[in-house]
Amino acid sequence: MVIKCKAAVAWAAGKPLSIEEVEVAPPKAHEVRIKVVATAVCHTDAYTLSGADPEGCFPVILGHEGAGIVESVGEGVTKLKPGDTVIPLYVPQCGECKFCLNPKTNLCQKIRVTQGKGLMPDGTSRFTCKGKQIYHFMGTSTFSEYTIVADISVAKIDAAAPLDKVCLLGCGISTGYGAVINTAKVEPGSTCAVFGLGGVGLAVIMGCKVAGASRIIGVDLNKDKFAKAKEFGATECINPQDFEKPIQEVLVELTDGGVDYSFECIGNVGVMRAALESCHKGWGVSVIVGVAAAGQEISTRPFQLVTGRTWKGTAFGGWKSVESVPKLVAEYMSKKIKVDEFVTHTLPFDKINEAFELMHAGKSIRSVLKF
Repeated sequence: MVIKCKAAVAWAAGKPLSIEEVEVAPPKAHEVRIKVVATAVCHTDAYTLSGADPEGCFPVILGHEGAGIVESVGEGVTKLKPGDTVIPLYVPQCGECKFCLNPKTNLCQKIRVTQGKGLMPDGTSRFTCKGKQIYHFMGTSTFSEYTIVADISVAKIDAAAPLDKVCLLGCGISTGYGAVINTAKVEPGSTCAVFGLGGVGLAVIMGCKVAGASRIIGVDLNKDKFAKAKEFGATECINPQDFEKPIQEVLVELTDGGVDYSFECIGNVGVMRAALESCHKGWGVSVIVGVAAAGQEISTRPFQLVTGRTWKGTAFGGWKSVESVPKLVAEYMSKKIKVDEFVTHTLPFDKINEAFELMHAGKSIRSVLKF
């Protein structure tokens, strides 16, 4: 049956979200309907809402860092059942496409085309509001009390996990942590630089510490973020505005030739260049984690690469999602990785626009909304 529930609808780009009653249709074949218990607000939601996202469609229900309980399943769903505790995934894992079968990537392409158009795999939507079709977002749409996702876009997790915390493993923490562990493969004793000390940057710092890096340098224009970065494992923090020369030159001097690994966690193409050029000649690796706006391009002198630096990128931290997210939840439950420390604000769902304001003002790492 159709469920009527609360959701935050983005009717148009650049406008605040509107709390509405929406109708959520029953799941079709290979689909799962989830009662969302908690969801967090991420910069990617704001990026699409701003109108800068080339794949942005409106009206839409945003949200991709959520956790909840399976309410019902469609025909052919075998690995999930009502009552299961789950995290919806914006990077699916079908286990069958050539991407899933290749150990070098986590970028399952099974439903990429329809997901990018804001639709379910059959090319239609399950959401309606005031008689209008509402688009899905990133295959997850967690800014709704109930959502529908493809069965290959769901990770079943430990039922004992606190959903208002592990919802963060749906994007930011997993992305930053995985950029270190899977993409860069940071070794013990390494020197690392992390550009951007938001939620993803802090997760990168945490990953560097877990990997045994001996020096972790945080870089940000906002000095208010330095104390938190040090709590997560940064050994020192610097503000580019404190120096007369480009930050990459400062880092090369500070580290006797450059860092072993650098991470760009902002989505700024100028900073991406600085991050690469702060790497050590011969072996330095720079990982792009931040998502730049549509149409932007990166540049550097080719000689930077000829002389042995490597430029890499990562999506969802390189984790094969369905199999990895339950393991990340287990690492959190055993206190190997931090999650609680990322949550700076917990708000009722109706205060969702306030959560966006806190993020834009730089006052929150993550705000979690509870239904």
